[in-house]
Order: sequence, then C-alpha cells, then structure tokens
Amino acid sequence: MPKEDPNRFIADHVIGLPRSGIRDFFELVAAMKDVISLGIGEPDFTTPWHIREAAIYSLEKGRTHYTSNLGTIELRREISRYVEKHFGIKYDPNSEAIVTVGVSEAMDIALRAIINPGDKVLYQDPCFVSYHPTVTLAHGIGIAVKTEAESAFTIKAQAVKDAWEPGCKALIINLPCNPTGGVAEKEELEEIARFAIEKDLIVISDEIYAELTYEGEHVSIASLPGMRERTIFLHGWSKAWAMTGWRIGYACAPAELTEAMMKVHQYSMMCASIIAQDAALEALKNGDDGVQKMKVQYRRRRDLVIRRFNEIGLTCHNPQATFYAFPNIESTGLTSTEFAKRLLEEEKVAMVPGTAFGQYGEGFVRCSFATGYDDLIEACNRIERFVKSLDTSAFKSSESTEVSRLPN
Repeated sequence: MPKEDPNRFIADHVIGLPRSGIRDFFELVAAMKDVISLGIGEPDFTTPWHIREAAIYSLEKGRTHYTSNLGTIELRREISRYVEKHFGIKYDPNSEAIVTVGVSEAMDIALRAIINPGDKVLYQDPCFVSYHPTVTLAHGIGIAVKTEAESAFTIKAQAVKDAWEPGCKALIINLPCNPTGGVAEKEELEEIARFAIEKDLIVISDEIYAELTYEGEHVSIASLPGMRERTIFLHGWSKAWAMTGWRIGYACAPAELTEAMMKVHQYSMMCASIIAQDAALEALKNGDDGVQKMKVQYRRRRDLVIRRFNEIGLTCHNPQATFYAFPNIESTGLTSTEFAKRLLEEEKVAMVPGTAFGQYGEGFVRCSFATGYDDLIEACNRIERFVKSLDTSAFKSSESTEVSRLPN
C-alpha cells in the first residue's frame, strides 16, 4: 500500500511558508548556558510600575469581560489624541481606530482586509520577519524593495519605483525599521507619497519604533498631503513602553478601511484583552517620562556598540532610531548564518543572521542593544575575540599553503 503524504491536509501556501529565522535560531540559544543574547527584539526593561498597577487595578475592579470589537472607547479616544499630538494625523476614535492584539495582528488584518488573491504587495527589505509571510497568508504576492547600507537602509523612492510592477496594490513600510534602524527624510517620503498616489497604492505604515528616534524628527507618511486617505497607520506599546508581553497595538485608517479590518478582527480575535487595554490607556496618559528614560539608555548603548563594531572591523552605519545595529560581516569571509552560528558556539553571543529579514540581509547580522550595558561590553569583547580568531585562522591557513608550495 503506498505511503500517504503526511502533508496532504495542509494548505499549499502554508507548506511553502518558511519558519521564522529568528525563532529557529533561538532554539539553538535555548539549549545553551551563559549566552549573552543580542537577538530578541525586546526591551530588557520591565513595564513601568504605574502601567502594571493600572492592570492590577483593572482586575480588582472586575474588568474581565469583552470590549467592543474596536476596543474601549476610552482607549480609542486617547489613541486619537496621542496620534494627533505626536504624528500630526487626526482620526475619529469612533470609526477610524481599532485596538489589536499587538501590531502583528494589526498588520495581518490590514492585509487580509485589502488583498485579493494575486494582488502584489511591495515591502522594504531587509524587514521584520513577518511581513512577507503575512502577505503570503493573505494570498498576495510579495515584492521586495531593496534598501542598502550605503544609504543607511532608508527606503528610497527610486527603489520603490524600480520594484513596482503592474498588479501592485499596496506598499508596506516600517520606519524606523527593524532590523536596520533605518529612517527616511521627509523629502524622500514625499516622493514615495507622490508615487503611491500616482499608482493608487495603499500604504501600510508600521511606526512602532517612532518614539525611539535619536536624531532628527520622525515624520509619518500618513501626515503628508493626499496620504491620510490611502494609509493604514500601525502603532503600539511593545517597544517604547516595554510592553511586548501585553500583546497590544492599534491601527488607524479611514472609516471604510477600519470597518474592513474590524470584520476580520471580530471573527478571529474578537477583541484585545480589556486588562491590556486599561494598561495601554495609562501608558498613553502618563507614560512619556518612562519612555524618555529608556530612550536615554538605548542611545548610550547604541553609541557603545556602533563604536565597538567599527573598531573591530565590522562596518556599521549609525542607526538613528530603534534598538538595533546591523553590522556588515562580509570582511570575515563568512555568510550571515555561519557568522551567527559560530559566534554562538565559540563565544556564546547570540545575534540573528541578516537573512532572517530577507534576501538583502545577507552579509549582515542584527544586534539588539536592548540589554544591559555591562553585558554589551562583554559581548563586544567576545565578538572582537571571535573576529580576531578568524583573522588568525586565515593567516595560519595562508601560511600553511605557502609552506606547502616550498620545494622539498
């Protein structure tokens, strides 16, 4: 009797979906001891106490029930106020904001709400690991827009134009960018906006790292002329407020797009946790001081790791935002995966291969500096030792080759 295919019940587009390059790599990390992890994109800070206290108080008051599919009106009003104040975009809290289970869900429901099978979606690359797979899960076709170290990984309007092809419906941008820390000047965004209007593209703009901008001023593409009506603005609390485990985010968009996203959301998630929503409300109302204190520490850590990487010989642009560095490791002669695996095995420092973030991530690794300063110093010392050992190995290999060529 012929053996049955074990995958016969699985959808074709899921069978072909790659596992997360981050999670695969960190299964190796979990099996080791004494590793300094510069891998997971998560603040090492605990959520500020007043935000946690708001959640405790929420429980004590017995707030344990469903909310509106869109989220509590109190939180949506505060989101509207915050986005207008910090991003210069005005949204109606009654019909143009939806609270989601993290920004990842916001991205998912945004794509599922707008993509028909076969629609093409442009996305910057390198990018967060979920973007391209989420396009695939929505039965769309992802098209990478290359960003480069030479321009500090900003997304260029010309690159968007070069990547565009007939059938493109949407553009995903992430500014500031995970994994590169790349940002974009207003003039560049204005040119991208003009192209989006010309080609009638919907823009999905993930701005989760906006508060962690160290130089210059963050500008949202949704605030530019003609863009509010064609942009889905994504944001949340995970990074700036150190609330990753709360799984709380939001999307703002014109009413018809918000309604479409709500339809997807109500049949999958129903609503975000009311306790997390109450904590998020407190964060927006009274959380600016905590954000600024964390930002000061991230900037200090950034300055350390960028200086050390460049001294070691791993060329690294200075990220103007986020808590990531994206050093170039091509000088070592190793691929991104080889470098990350050997560094983990030989020096017990974990970083993520650049290829986890897309085809244009080869030759780089992502370093999260959202960890303690002393640990960063030790990690940099280990990385330097590892790179020097590669130089020594290369010298010994070359010396051995030369000796073998000498006449007997």
